[in-house]
Amino acid sequence: MSTDFSWEKIAYSAAALKGKKILFANFPADGHFNPLTSLAVHLKALGCDVRWYTSKSYQQKIEKLNIQHYPFLRGLEISNDDFDATFPERKAIKSQIKKLKFDMIHAFILRAPEYYADILDIQKSFDFDLIIADNAFSAIPFIIGKLNIPVISIGVMPLCETSKDLAPPGLGMTPSYSFFGRLKQALLRKITDKFIFGAPNKVMWHLLDQHDVKHDNQNVFDMIVKKSTLLLQSGTPNFEYKRSDLGKNIRYIGALLPYSTSAKKAPWYDSRLNQYNKVVLATQGTVERDVEKLLVPVLEAFKGTDTLVVMTTGGSGTEELRKRFPQGNLIIEDFIPFADVMPYSDVYITNGGYGGVMLGIENEVPLVVAGIHEGKNEINARIGYFGLGVNLKTEKPTSEQIRGAVQKIEASSSYKRNVVKLSKEFRQYNPGDLTARYVAQVLQDREVVTGRKAVSMERISV
Repeated sequence: MSTDFSWEKIAYSAAALKGKKILFANFPADGHFNPLTSLAVHLKALGCDVRWYTSKSYQQKIEKLNIQHYPFLRGLEISNDDFDATFPERKAIKSQIKKLKFDMIHAFILRAPEYYADILDIQKSFDFDLIIADNAFSAIPFIIGKLNIPVISIGVMPLCETSKDLAPPGLGMTPSYSFFGRLKQALLRKITDKFIFGAPNKVMWHLLDQHDVKHDNQNVFDMIVKKSTLLLQSGTPNFEYKRSDLGKNIRYIGALLPYSTSAKKAPWYDSRLNQYNKVVLATQGTVERDVEKLLVPVLEAFKGTDTLVVMTTGGSGTEELRKRFPQGNLIIEDFIPFADVMPYSDVYITNGGYGGVMLGIENEVPLVVAGIHEGKNEINARIGYFGLGVNLKTEKPTSEQIRGAVQKIEASSSYKRNVVKLSKEFRQYNPGDLTARYVAQVLQDREVVTGRKAVSMERISV
């Protein structure tokens, strides 16, 4: 695929979108829902009839966007990545590999027929022209195979398509392009397909066979990518490993961030931001509740020093942490608008949520990342590989590791330079407008005569 950033040359007419019926859908987790909100609002503003199918836990947020919500009826409710609450038997699984396989089968794959059944019911009253879903929405192959409706999937995590040039996705391995490196990666792809993803793949194939959907024995990751009419990937080419076999239906759309209201509010500010020469912003997101993993080591590393730490807890243990760490150089809050504090920040410490990482790069802040589970190993591997920061390769860093990583970033200008360069590339992409242009082209190329015809991707190119 070309890395030409002149996206303006994509044929596009806003009039082509007016009145088009678009159904959004997502797996019920914040990292899969939030990035899609900016796209939904943008398409609605262009005159599309936008509606949303997802968990009832997102009803309030969707209604605040003035978008009609269709809740899961058959689809199993899963409380924002809290798989243990939904599947109590999961707690007894100790092996991380076994836990990953369990999650793939029970949280994602087995939900696909339920989602598909709900969508069939929605179609009876809302005859949608196109579906936009996050790339973990497991019903995509069913929709494409049975309804012949275009589906644009949104890459809300690093690109998970298998490549002959890379290690298998999910292991968090950086690429090797040497002869022996390629040999090792090829072997790992075979091993993971058989021993890690073999059982999930067989479950998916069985479900597709029951619904007479062709699958060619593709693994689950490739199937969702390749069956999507388009996959619009959050990020840009230089935040992704080099591939000689990138899928023809994959497009980059820049840093995809959640919708934020344009209503004017007083920006968050603390006078200490201008009293310290070094400012560190730290978070572990809203899903991770164990403050001992990352937040406590950060506070231990910098308490009583000449570094100001601005920390958001996501509502986990805020008051307890304030009592435990009363030092004047530590600011601990439930939530802080990152856009308000990042301009002051020298380093951003995070467990590696994709949206937060995108925001950090966009704001030209070098990163220290510490996270492995829920796909964070893949995100954080890229941070280290592209020299955007330091990847600690652990879920539970020590305070010494944290302090050493920050000192490493302070000692070398290369991290800042690399982040600034990638941020400039980010700014050449407008995710909302690019998505609208691709949606318009998909719908324009979709023939409507007596029936509906699938879209040829050869015509939708930059």
